[in-house]
Amino acid sequence: MSDASSLHRESLVIDSHNDSAVALIRGGNLGLGGESGSQRRDRAGAVAYLRQYHTGDVTMQQDITTMRAGGIDAAFFAVDTTRAWGNHLLYALDAHGYLKREVAEHAGDISIVHNTAQIDANKQADRLSVVLAVENSIALEQSLYALDALYELGVRTMTITHSARNEAADGCEVVGGGGLTGFGRQVVARMNELGMLVDVSHLNDKSFWGVLDASEKPVIASHSCCRSLCDNPRNLTDDQLRALGESGGVVAITYVPFFVDTQAPTIDGLIDHFLHAIDTAGPSSVGLGSDFDGGGDLLEDATQVPQITDLLLARGVDADVVRAILGGNTRRLLQATID
Repeated sequence: MSDASSLHRESLVIDSHNDSAVALIRGGNLGLGGESGSQRRDRAGAVAYLRQYHTGDVTMQQDITTMRAGGIDAAFFAVDTTRAWGNHLLYALDAHGYLKREVAEHAGDISIVHNTAQIDANKQADRLSVVLAVENSIALEQSLYALDALYELGVRTMTITHSARNEAADGCEVVGGGGLTGFGRQVVARMNELGMLVDVSHLNDKSFWGVLDASEKPVIASHSCCRSLCDNPRNLTDDQLRALGESGGVVAITYVPFFVDTQAPTIDGLIDHFLHAIDTAGPSSVGLGSDFDGGGDLLEDATQVPQITDLLLARGVDADVVRAILGGNTRRLLQATID
């Protein structure tokens, strides 16, 4: 076994963003263990969009099998509530309910975790960890009490917006705008109080700075790249990267091709983003944020994540820094925010 393979296998590897929970349902009620949808048609849910909009053949990028093959120990399973029909909170509850049932049916392999001690224990027991996440605080339906309810359900991290405007803030597609709203500041404060990790991916610049000003705890950009290498508003400026590093936050580099390069994205180009983030945010503030099953297609699936370890080492990154990027930095951030 090569040094890179040994390092990857022995490290705690955490992926801070995927859309796999909803992909299971859109694929036709697929199973987390690779079961076909035809075996699960009885699982009629409450949200028509999730249950009736099936895309046919779906090959999951991240499930139990691919996580194990790729050496991924823990992953944030996000439910993007942006496109819900009717009630965004119901959408989140339905999708997380489906995922929780899947996890329960594969309890020997995977479990939902609420703190770093559970992640560590699962690593020791060769069990995978799921961190429940919500993408877009529109799921709250403008209620802080809904945030408390999601926390009780097990959700431990949430993005403030998707790419458009909501009641809390402006997303990256909004030019100008008012930034973080009064309600948004309340959301950030309550997340800090509860012990939920605030996610700044998808925010526009004004909202990003508003969240950093409002949050008393460090934050994560769960799936973003570096704007100086790829001029996309979803990516972070050097000033934002430095601010994340100085405040103890993490930028998790994502595998979405057009966030890596708008013309010719490559795996080497992805590594360039890791290196730039190391130099700018600092080696203690960089992590992995695949966006598997939601656009993170530069890697075929989670089985290819060890390539990142190989290439970072080949580009001269110290083994301890690679270990931190694979999961140590995100674990440290979780310990500071949700424990």
